[in-house]
Amino acid sequence: MPPSSTVEDFRRVLRDSKNIIAIVGAGLSAASGIPTWRDSGGVWKSYDPSTIATPTAFATNPSLVWQHYHAMRERALKATPNPAHFALALLCIPSFLSTVAPAAKFTLVTQNIDGLSVRALDITTAQHANGSGNLASESEISRLYEMHGRVLDTLCTSCGHREYNPADPLCPALAASDLGSSEGQIPVEELPHCLQCGGLLRPGVVWFEELPHHSREIWEVVDAADVCLLIGTSSKVQPAAAYAYEIADRGGKVAVFNKERSEGDEERDFLFLGPCEETLHKFSLALGQTTCKVSIRTDILQDAECIRRRPPYLVHLRSVVRRHDKPQARN
Repeated sequence: MPPSSTVEDFRRVLRDSKNIIAIVGAGLSAASGIPTWRDSGGVWKSYDPSTIATPTAFATNPSLVWQHYHAMRERALKATPNPAHFALALLCIPSFLSTVAPAAKFTLVTQNIDGLSVRALDITTAQHANGSGNLASESEISRLYEMHGRVLDTLCTSCGHREYNPADPLCPALAASDLGSSEGQIPVEELPHCLQCGGLLRPGVVWFEELPHHSREIWEVVDAADVCLLIGTSSKVQPAAAYAYEIADRGGKVAVFNKERSEGDEERDFLFLGPCEETLHKFSLALGQTTCKVSIRTDILQDAECIRRRPPYLVHLRSVVRRHDKPQARN
C-alpha cells in the first residue's frame, strides 16, 4: 500500500501516539539560506567530504577546513529560523503538543549544524514567557538534541574545551581568506586558538568517522517511539534511516516530510511532499495549533541575544554512545 498523504489519517495517528520523535535534516533549513548536503546544489556536489569533513582532513590541512567552516559560520550567523523551525518548536511546548497529541512526549533530533532549531525554540519560549501563552517549566520542555554539533561551537584539539563562539571572524586571517584561491593557505599559528590553553581550535561539529553526540539518549528515545517524523532528510541517509526502520519494525508509524521523493519513501506510512517551510506550516495549522493563537513577534525575532544565546533548557553536548553504535555517515 502506498504511503498516505491524508491529513485526517495523520491527525489520528498523532492523537493516539505516546512517544513522537522528529528527525530533521538539511531540507529543514533550506528556506533559511543554508545549503543542503546531497542534492543537486548541495555542499557535497562541490566538495569532497574527505578533504574538509574528517579528522584526517583537519590534521592534513587545517587551513582549508577552517576556511570552509568560516563560510558556513557566516551563513549560519546571517540565517534566521523559517516557519518549519517554528512549527517544530511549538511541538516542544507541552501546551501546544497536547492540542495535537494529548498523551504524547515529543523529542526533536536535528542532524543540522546551523543552530536554527535551537534559535526557533528559544524565540518561541521567550515569546510565551512574555505573556502570549502559558510557558511550561524548563524541565517540561521537550528534549532537543543537536547530534552533529553546531558550526558556531569551537573545540580545542589540545584540552578538549568546547564553547559557543559567534564571533565573526574567529581570527583576522579568516576574514581575509579566499576559499577558492590557491594562494589562500593560512599558517597554523594564525588560525583560531584556544583561550584556555593556546591549543589549535577545530569546528565543534561531528565529522565523518566520528560518532554523533547523544547517541545513547537518542536510541533510548527511538526504542520507546511509536511515531517517527522524518523531516527534510532522505529515507536512505543514516542515521535517520536506521532510526525510522527500527521504529517501523516494531509497528510504529513513519511520516516523511521532504521536498522530493527518495528511495525508501514507499515503505513509509505517510508522505508529504513539498518544501518543509510550507508543508510543516500548513500541517501545524491543520493539526490544531491555530487554537493557541500563535504569532511570532517581530521584536523577539530581531533580538540577537535571544536568537543566539544558548538557552538553559538546551541539552548540552555529550559524546556518550550506545554500546553497539558505530560511526554514522552524516547528511
